[in-house]
Amino acid sequence: MSGRIHLTNWVDKINTLVSRGQSRDGLLLFYKLHKSGDWITRFLLSAVLKGCTELETSQEGKQAHCAILKHGFHSDVVLMTSLLNVYYKCISIEEARRVFDEMPERDVVATNSLITGLCRYHLTSDAVQLFERMSERDVGSWNCLISGLAQNFEGEKALSFFRKMRSEGKEFDFRTMVSVLSVCADLAALVNGKQIHGLVIKYGFEPYLPIGNAIVDMYGKSGCMDDACACFDNMPAKNVVSWTSLMVGYGKHGLGLEALKAFDRMEMEGIQPNKVTFLGILFACSHAGLVQEGWRSFNTMVCKYTIQPMMEHYTCMVDLFARAGHLKEANDFIERMPIEPDAKLLTAFLRSCFSFMNVEITKRVGQRLLELKPEAGAYMLLSNFYGVVGDLDGIVKVRKLMTNRGVRKEKAYTWIEINRRVHAFESGDRSHPLHEEICDYMKNLIEKIKNYGYVPNTTMVMQNLEEHKKEEILLGHSEKLAIGLGLISTPPGTRITIVKNLRVCNDCHDVTKLISRIDGREIVARDSSRFHHFKQGACSCGNHCRDR
Repeated sequence: MSGRIHLTNWVDKINTLVSRGQSRDGLLLFYKLHKSGDWITRFLLSAVLKGCTELETSQEGKQAHCAILKHGFHSDVVLMTSLLNVYYKCISIEEARRVFDEMPERDVVATNSLITGLCRYHLTSDAVQLFERMSERDVGSWNCLISGLAQNFEGEKALSFFRKMRSEGKEFDFRTMVSVLSVCADLAALVNGKQIHGLVIKYGFEPYLPIGNAIVDMYGKSGCMDDACACFDNMPAKNVVSWTSLMVGYGKHGLGLEALKAFDRMEMEGIQPNKVTFLGILFACSHAGLVQEGWRSFNTMVCKYTIQPMMEHYTCMVDLFARAGHLKEANDFIERMPIEPDAKLLTAFLRSCFSFMNVEITKRVGQRLLELKPEAGAYMLLSNFYGVVGDLDGIVKVRKLMTNRGVRKEKAYTWIEINRRVHAFESGDRSHPLHEEICDYMKNLIEKIKNYGYVPNTTMVMQNLEEHKKEEILLGHSEKLAIGLGLISTPPGTRITIVKNLRVCNDCHDVTKLISRIDGREIVARDSSRFHHFKQGACSCGNHCRDR
């Protein structure tokens, strides 16, 4: 009896250490117990596996696996499922699959775990196949697949599985709602999002805080800040995530002053901001040109809340100065930083230097950036710069570096929701059933807006082609195709909302402004940086955030 009590104490100690975030100490206790010759039980191994998962450590996970096999626990489904979690989180998905295949018995929980693991490794097709083969599914099965697809930017497919879930009469829970609302937010699928919001109200999910936060985020990312604010005000409880979502929404719409007012209200209610909150505030100030306010917010973060800035905060500050044309201040800030700038920070600085055509600084920052092996967008930005200034050697150098480093230009995608269906376009895409009709309509529209002063910005096309060929390439940009579908598929006066994975290019920005003028449409474009609200020939960004 005393041995059992002794062992129970060990298990309790390990569980306590793991729950306190001291998993390493918990595993050290396990090794000590193992060496002492005391019995190993499933409860002890369960605590150890939990510690391995928290630490995401591979060596200890493999040792726990050996202990499971040695002491004959390989038939314990619960224990083997925990081991499966350790393998896909800490070791490899192939090893996790092997554990799953070797399990004498597999239940729904084990299969759900592998679906999650497959999605984590971007093997969504395999996850779907495994899901389809399941003879029995619970709500967790659907949630694992839908959230996994959402995390892999396969929102259209996630929505289709949610529709299938409903058509089969399956029950869903608040986790399902959070995942689907997140998909609608990412795709700016407003009609779908409103439908999900209706289901939230119908099934009484409104009191759940994560649901309220997801709804605010969905409306904000769908271009409806009035709805986002109304839902925020009606939330029965709010936390720092709620306030941060509201502020980020304001920032994405260029409403920097409103974001600052929300921050003041949050402080008055006694909710302490975190690092993400200040990222939202600095982003909002940057996109609204509020230099002094952004600088004050940065100092508040450091001095009042003693929050150590991350690289993302420094990037926001450099962007804040540079977007406003204060290139010297941005450069001085970089030199005073206690850490070396990374590629993302220098890319943000380079973009503004190019925008203000400061050739000297752009060349210097570009050279420094290339030494850091940045993402594809930085190479394209620098290549465009060399093209504008007529430096052909510079273009050749950048393109050669891209080839040698295996860097490929990121594909541009744009999404638009029509009649609750999300349509995706890739630049140069010809696969849409209405492609010919879209192109014919847009060609005629382009000819009309030329009468209003539009000149195709063919300097963006780096290929050595004739002008009319360059114009054809510009016509095939993904945002133009999506807008074209919206124009031919909706009644006159209907607002059009599109989402792009990259920044809206200058040429598409100019075209969209003029379309909003001659067609009388309001067009909302959400790119990777912010919202652009086009109305009557003007954009809400005031050209402050245009990209080269």
